[in-house]
Amino acid sequence: MAMAVGTAALIILLSVFNGFEDLVKSLYTDFYTDIRIIPKQGKTIQFTEEQKKKIASWPGVRAVSFTVDERGLIQNGEFPSLVSIKGVDSGFEHVNNIAHRMIRGKFELGTEDKPVAVLGSGVENALNIESDKAILPLTVYLPRKGLKVDESDPLQSLASDNIITSGAFAIQQDFDNNYVITNIDFVKRMLHLSSNEYGAAEIALSDTKNEQVVQEGLQQALGTNYVVETRYEQNRSLYGTMQKEKWFIFVLLSFILVVAAFTMIGALTMLVLEKQKDIQILKAMGSSNGMIQKIFLSEGLLLAGIGGGAGVLLALFIGWLQVTFKLIKLEGHTFLIDYYPVKFISTDIMLVVGTVILIALFASWFPSRKAAMQPVELRS
Repeated sequence: MAMAVGTAALIILLSVFNGFEDLVKSLYTDFYTDIRIIPKQGKTIQFTEEQKKKIASWPGVRAVSFTVDERGLIQNGEFPSLVSIKGVDSGFEHVNNIAHRMIRGKFELGTEDKPVAVLGSGVENALNIESDKAILPLTVYLPRKGLKVDESDPLQSLASDNIITSGAFAIQQDFDNNYVITNIDFVKRMLHLSSNEYGAAEIALSDTKNEQVVQEGLQQALGTNYVVETRYEQNRSLYGTMQKEKWFIFVLLSFILVVAAFTMIGALTMLVLEKQKDIQILKAMGSSNGMIQKIFLSEGLLLAGIGGGAGVLLALFIGWLQVTFKLIKLEGHTFLIDYYPVKFISTDIMLVVGTVILIALFASWFPSRKAAMQPVELRS
């Protein structure tokens, strides 16, 4: 019973962690693209027309968007906000899902002369406006390329212009509180960038299974001055942290099975004491110590197998109830979902089952060894 409960608890907790991990990755997927090309050094890089055509027509590439990202200040009267102003072209809607995450207004970017901004929901709150109903324009400040900051008058090193807003998006706080998206030509004009100068090329793939092949091909074609990153490499710290947390949780919760193994040791020890005469009879009939030990090891593995199998079935049943009926709710109502997500992964279940078998072997070894070393005493 203890082994069944321990197995079920470990599988359920790992599946809940998988559910949250999958949800977080999906949120980052809405913003980050499958592949991104950035300069090896500096903030900007040149893409010739030939290179742009080559990237767009590369096998496996579905869509491409060229972007420029710069930290700047956006202000609504007495309400300023330090943000990342991301200039994007018309292909941006085809490489991520931001346009489908609008909570207010429309995804419109305007033109170089009449720019329109889409605000993150956190930026919108900081500016104290309703982005789809704002009458007065916002003021944007961006650093001028190549100019040093004059400490006596820092504003002289900044370019400023007005911009109107068309709506707001909500994905995740890291993006909602930091990003303003607008027309790339407007941003390039303010930064004094040349026509072929960009911050990055963001690429959506037809099939993400081929991302490594596409990455290696583009890297070889473009040369060493460009860095071609996959979605994982763009968020290496995030994904690495999530994997470390998962392994930490697994190791920590495996102690539940270790505690459950003590009940197995006790049960097998009692069985050895009850079967002392039977053991002596088997030895008198010619059974070796190895055979006696094998019998009790098999008994331990049988107990662990029954408990582990019951735990797997119990975990799957509880997970099905949670997915179907959303029995356990999240408190606070501040997240995108109001229930604990569950996602079962077969490798996790196999790992837990393997851990159960390994712990059962260690737990069974001591009682079985004690049984095998029983002396032959047929007369008491």
